[in-house]
Amino acid sequence: MPCLQEDRRVEVTVLVLNASYEAINVCNLRRALKMVFKGTAQTEEVSDSEIQSPSAVVKVPHVIRLVNYVHVPRSVVKFSRKNVLARDQHMCQYCNKEYAGSLLTLDHVIPLSKGGKTTWENVVTACKRCNNKKGNQMLHETQFKLRRFPKTPSILTYLQLNRHFRGYHPSWKKYLYIN
Repeated sequence: MPCLQEDRRVEVTVLVLNASYEAINVCNLRRALKMVFKGTAQTEEVSDSEIQSPSAVVKVPHVIRLVNYVHVPRSVVKFSRKNVLARDQHMCQYCNKEYAGSLLTLDHVIPLSKGGKTTWENVVTACKRCNNKKGNQMLHETQFKLRRFPKTPSILTYLQLNRHFRGYHPSWKKYLYIN
């Protein structure tokens, strides 16, 4: 069986489920193992890889579940450029083309100068060309149509969108309701 090397550059991420099996977080391998060894979580899905110590061999978990239910208030996904790019799937919301993150800008649907705010509901990703064309105009003053109206993503949506960027493993599918 493969053994996880200490010098491995890839960060292993683990899906954390509440006791009710709902996805509530993604954490690194070290944090997941601490929770399992403390008894606050149990392993639900494991990989073929192992971590070896002089006294034990442990399978690397992909999914862990908290032993006791934790009330999680409605989680709010932090507003950031990275999270807006993930929500909009690295696509210009005006021309529907996919771009590298460095080639996308954040556009205020209602411009700041016209009372718009920097919120989930008013910011979308746009390629530089479309953003320059739209400029300081309201959407109805342009020929542009939004691919999808912006909204605050739920924590589940956030986990689904970030699965590619945060070490998503196929065993997460049944917990995140991914087709």
